[in-house]
Amino acid sequence: MTQTPPTGPYGPGRRPVLAEHLPTTPSLPHPIPEAPTVNAGSARTRRTAGTALALILPLAALAACGGGSGAGTTAEKGSGTGTITVWAHQGQASEAAAVQNAVKSFNASQDKIKVELTLIPDSDYTKTITATDASKLPDVLEFDGPTMANFVYNRKLAAIDTYVSSTTMANATDAIKAEGEIDGKHYGLGMYDSGLGVYGNKKLLDAAGIKYPTGVKNAWTAAEFTAAVKKLAAGDPDGKSLDLQESGGFANEWGTYGFAPLVWSAGGALLKDGKAEGALDTPAVAAALKTFQSWKQYTDPNTDQNAFAKGRVALSWVGHWMYPAYSKALGDDLVVLPMPDFGKGPKTGQGSWAWGIGANTKNAKAAGAFLDSLLNDANVAAMTTANGAPPGTKSALAKSALYQRGGPLQLFADQLAEPCGDSRIDTSCVAVTRPVTAGYPTVTAKFSQALSDVYGGADPKTALAKAARAIDQDFSDNDGYKLP
Repeated sequence: MTQTPPTGPYGPGRRPVLAEHLPTTPSLPHPIPEAPTVNAGSARTRRTAGTALALILPLAALAACGGGSGAGTTAEKGSGTGTITVWAHQGQASEAAAVQNAVKSFNASQDKIKVELTLIPDSDYTKTITATDASKLPDVLEFDGPTMANFVYNRKLAAIDTYVSSTTMANATDAIKAEGEIDGKHYGLGMYDSGLGVYGNKKLLDAAGIKYPTGVKNAWTAAEFTAAVKKLAAGDPDGKSLDLQESGGFANEWGTYGFAPLVWSAGGALLKDGKAEGALDTPAVAAALKTFQSWKQYTDPNTDQNAFAKGRVALSWVGHWMYPAYSKALGDDLVVLPMPDFGKGPKTGQGSWAWGIGANTKNAKAAGAFLDSLLNDANVAAMTTANGAPPGTKSALAKSALYQRGGPLQLFADQLAEPCGDSRIDTSCVAVTRPVTAGYPTVTAKFSQALSDVYGGADPKTALAKAARAIDQDFSDNDGYKLP
């Protein structure tokens, strides 16, 4: 059933985050169709890329101030029967079909609960949630992972632990649970996850006599990765050997998702104990960004989105979502490599769309029952077949032809099996959650701008110090974005 979602004001006491605190152009090198498309592959592959990853974050739409004081809203358990409303983003056609089929199957499987589904276009989705008063939000809603804390801050999401079954919670991967957790409570669970890697052209690597890593445990060091880039470039007609998906720029969510792993691998953090100074602007992080800066002369601008697929470069720094296009182009010459190690172990980003319960629902018991069904193996398998993403449940992941042990994308599953969360980032883990804070729009805007500036020639130490000061000032102005 398709409905028009209600809209409304931010609510009493709310004010929107100032525009200068937010990324103004949330476009990526692998976007959904509303943004410039700059990656290889068919229209379906491009759609899969952006939608599966959920990196196109309309963060400027978030109303992040004024929601942190006072007690949070508590969902009402309700009878567990009757009609509940569900909102989901309208991704590629096959993703939308997977959600619609999940709803249809649930409705047909029992007669106590009826789900009414509303699909909202990608470009309007987060803005719609933000502009809708909490009392008018649905019983169940989907959201971009990094926006979760903001919605909790603004009392739009309820903790789901009491309402989903222990079986559902236990079956979620540790990385998915880390993304959805705040102070020991879970506000969301995802059907799928995401991850980064370096795709390699085996033919070109072998021709250059370059030995490459086979897994996370023997990842290249940053120096080894740079040496490989230089050696490959030396034998290349145009001196370019690397694709960083730079054609969309780095002052956006791709800059943060794609390259915050350099910060984490160097022992730094975007935030530590609510502060950026002393975490983001360390000498080790500055050195890591200096190395990143040095890669520019060997990087193909990739304006035609085919630098790697057409063999112009041997290495492509991107995520799981490019596998369909790259596999089709390279066949058996495609290898998947871990991120380089800048001193504290290789790191990758993670996280994607998740599902939660509206804070003002009057029927959380029914909402939880629907989430239990939505996150079963059949529905997770249907969704991840549609978008190619790593399954967000242990059982579906183990059965995935792509991600299971011995599968072509096992590396991504191995990385996600060692989650750090957003605060315990050390050599014992690999997959890092972007900071779970209502102030995330400021964090990503300032860091990605610093990254872009460094790539353009700015001094890393100066750029990082400027970003850290701006982040900390914003957090100070907003009382640390303390959650209810």
